[in-house]
Amino acid sequence: MALLTVVALASAAWVGFTASTISRELNAANAIVPDLRSNLVKGNSAAAQSAAEELMQHTAKARGAASDPLWIMAGAIPGIGVNFEATAEIATSADDIARLGAAPLVGVFSTIDWKSLKTNGEGLDLKPLAAAHPKLASAAQAVRQSSDRLNAIDANKLMPQIASPLAGAREELDSLRDGLDSASDVAKILPTMMGDETPRSYLLLIQNNAELRATGGIPGALAVLRVHQGKLSLGAQSSASAMGIFNPRVDVDPEQQAIFSTRLGKFMQDVNLTPDFPTAAKTAKSMWEMRSGQKVDGVLSVDPVALGYMLEATGPIQLTDQPVQDLSDGALPLELTAKNIVPTLLSDVYAKINEPELQDAYFAGVAEKVFAKLSTGSGDTAKLIDGLTRSAEEHRLQVWSADADDQAVISKYPLGGSVTGGAISPAQFGVYFNDGTGAKMDYHVKRTVQLFTQCPADGYTEVKVRVTSTNTAPKDAATSLPTYVTGGGIFGVPAGIVQTNVTAYGPVQSNIESALVGQQKTGFASNRHASRPVGSLTVRLAPGESKTVEFTFGKIVQSTAPKLSVTPTVQAQKDVILAPQAAECAPAA
Repeated sequence: MALLTVVALASAAWVGFTASTISRELNAANAIVPDLRSNLVKGNSAAAQSAAEELMQHTAKARGAASDPLWIMAGAIPGIGVNFEATAEIATSADDIARLGAAPLVGVFSTIDWKSLKTNGEGLDLKPLAAAHPKLASAAQAVRQSSDRLNAIDANKLMPQIASPLAGAREELDSLRDGLDSASDVAKILPTMMGDETPRSYLLLIQNNAELRATGGIPGALAVLRVHQGKLSLGAQSSASAMGIFNPRVDVDPEQQAIFSTRLGKFMQDVNLTPDFPTAAKTAKSMWEMRSGQKVDGVLSVDPVALGYMLEATGPIQLTDQPVQDLSDGALPLELTAKNIVPTLLSDVYAKINEPELQDAYFAGVAEKVFAKLSTGSGDTAKLIDGLTRSAEEHRLQVWSADADDQAVISKYPLGGSVTGGAISPAQFGVYFNDGTGAKMDYHVKRTVQLFTQCPADGYTEVKVRVTSTNTAPKDAATSLPTYVTGGGIFGVPAGIVQTNVTAYGPVQSNIESALVGQQKTGFASNRHASRPVGSLTVRLAPGESKTVEFTFGKIVQSTAPKLSVTPTVQAQKDVILAPQAAECAPAA
């Protein structure tokens, strides 16, 4: 008995020593990660390599300690054994990430000259990025496997001392996993899409948020963006109105046609009445090729707000070309900055240029200057990447590729603009706006959108989607604003009044229970798009008037937190999408 007692005490002491070793080494590894990340961002390859080697030393010691026979045996103890197993998984994952993730990444970063990725008038040198793809993909796979291992652990069975760091490790890994997957995908498709080997051309839709469409704005100005070996240039330019009427219509998905009318395939101005950008892009590509005879490899859309984000990085553009100066006739600024580009393109241009075709030509001329500025490589590259990322997240910059392999990658991200498929959150909601005035009054409308989660009923969640819109145009808008802005009543909407078609999407398999305008129950059009419920109704606002629309979605089976996508408008997205609210519900019996 005495011998057994001694053995037990010795074993307990050894397990305690092992636990201390694992904790010490993992804490030391965590302390190195910020320096590693900072050195990678700064391009300090030597310091990053040193940090990676030190990181691997600590994670290897933690893994070795967690592989100790006594520690493994402790994992079989009823009740508390799962804590030893979880700790071993954390140590193993940390070491895998260090060896198979961090070390290869440092090697990739040390071989890529990040300055070479900055445009300099000669284009981007994307070959190093393409060469880095295998290592990035391998690192992403290692992190993905480690993330899956930790996510498979049942945290409810763990002691708080283990459950808490496990939750932190999961969160960090999820973030790292997403980042590495994105980096791997960029390295995979960006070189080919930027014409590293074969020139590519894309139809550029310059969306005008002053006349809303579901993906942002009416695509009034059109141009062909050419890319070859990373160099950008604009080719042929035209306008949506110049495309004319398509009769017979371009074939469009029947479900979306039932929701958004046959205009989807009839007018270039209306291809993006649907919020699904791949559908709009395919239709626009077909229309462009039918009218121009010029094949394109994909479609890219951008709005004036996104152009402003780009100018924050590149600095102002000078409108020195005589054709653009002639269009403005001295009434518009000759220098466009991040601050004045939006009011100039979405308001001032209509007061100073009367002809729609000339307005579109001015838009295209400005876009050409912005992309020419990008090609010179002037400005802050980090700010430019941030601006492009922000534009994609807000759906102000969207891309569709006719290449199936490229599109399969693009469709996983907000940049792709899909409203169906694997990229969509299980509990995804959407609110989309389409102008019904036939004019440019949306510049004067302010909107907010908010989700309200109700307590479950009959085992299902219920969510209310509340949309409030205000027409901020002056009281005398009918006479003080240009006729082209108000529409002059040409489509049956009195001048100064804004008419908007509001469309709300719910999660797959849910239902729309009701709709309110103000506090009054109202009728609405009900449809389905890829098993998502879709409700639509029309709102009119006189100058100074506000109205609130509320859709109630029920029979929601998804348990994940709801997410919301909204048409990008002139407003900052943070001012439109308000923080969701959830009712305080009694615990389930």
